[in-house]
Amino acid sequence: MEAAMRIFELTKAFPPEERFSMVDQVRRSSRSVCANIAEAWRKRRYKPHFVLKLSDAEGEAEETRVWLEFAYRCRYLKHAEFQEMDDCFDKILGQLGRMLADPSKWTQP
Repeated sequence: MEAAMRIFELTKAFPPEERFSMVDQVRRSSRSVCANIAEAWRKRRYKPHFVLKLSDAEGEAEETRVWLEFAYRCRYLKHAEFQEMDDCFDKILGQLGRMLADPSKWTQP
C-alpha cells in the first residue's frame, strides 16, 4: 500500500501527455500488487488460489518496475526516486518469492 501511494505522489508531477498512458499503467499495476496480496490472504484456505493470487501480485510488481524504468529513462523520475522505488519493489518481490517458495507456511489447513 505504501509503495502504491508513493507512486501516486511521484506520478502527479509527470507531464500531462502521460496521464492516460504511463501514469495510468504504473498506478494500476502498483495498486494491483497490494490488491492481489489481499485477495491471496483471504483465499489462504485454498492453497492453489493463494499461490495464483501471489503469482499475480508478483507479475504486477515486476510490471510496475518496468514502468518505473520507463519513467526514469524518460526523465520523469530522478535517479534517487527511481532507485528508492526499484529497491522497494525488489523487497516486495523478495517477500513474495519467499511466500511462493513455501506456501504451506502461510495457508490454513
